[in-house]
Amino acid sequence: MLLFHPMDFLILIAFAVSIWAQFRVKSTFNRWAQVENSSGMTGYDAARRMLDQNGLYDVPIEAVPGTLSDHYDPIHRVVRLSEPVYYERSIAAVSVACHEVGHAIQHKVNYPMLVARHRMFPLVNITSGVAPLLLLAGFFFQMSGLLLLGIIFFSAAVAFQLITLPVEFNASNRARELMVAEGFISNEEERGVAKVLNAAALTYVAAALISLLELLKYIMIFTNRREE
Repeated sequence: MLLFHPMDFLILIAFAVSIWAQFRVKSTFNRWAQVENSSGMTGYDAARRMLDQNGLYDVPIEAVPGTLSDHYDPIHRVVRLSEPVYYERSIAAVSVACHEVGHAIQHKVNYPMLVARHRMFPLVNITSGVAPLLLLAGFFFQMSGLLLLGIIFFSAAVAFQLITLPVEFNASNRARELMVAEGFISNEEERGVAKVLNAAALTYVAAALISLLELLKYIMIFTNRREE
């Protein structure tokens, strides 16, 4: 039942969507990385100006190796940009850079979903590692109690991914609005910015969908076993 559950078909479709989303974000980034923005700003320039304009003068920006390794570190309050984003003057570079600054602004204003995500992280960091072991033990030893505990732990990880969605979309919306308002990009370039940010957001949607379908599968298996 674990290996050939009816939900597996939907999960496989979700995995296919996830793979396609990862391919799309890379191809979209590469496409718009070839288009220079009209302001001539690098990703670093755009991020620094947006941080300063929002009173975040004390938030540094660091260049990190890799591609699409960009992130905001809320613990150390640092915006970290991959080298192609940090140094380049493309639409893709300023889009990604400003998105990460969007997270820094969320942190400053205590955006509720970001606050919830930060508070959940220590718990999820533990439960996400333990949940698979509990689920496997529950299935192998036919112990409903372990299976239920595994489902509860896994639910925390799913909730974390679902909360991540509004956090990412909100950061992108903040970035797009500020980029246009401050003249980082022209109105015509906003289309390219939207494509880059929407492609990135799709990867989070796909990951959340996979986890949600897996959770429903485990719940259905648990319910069926209770009824037997």
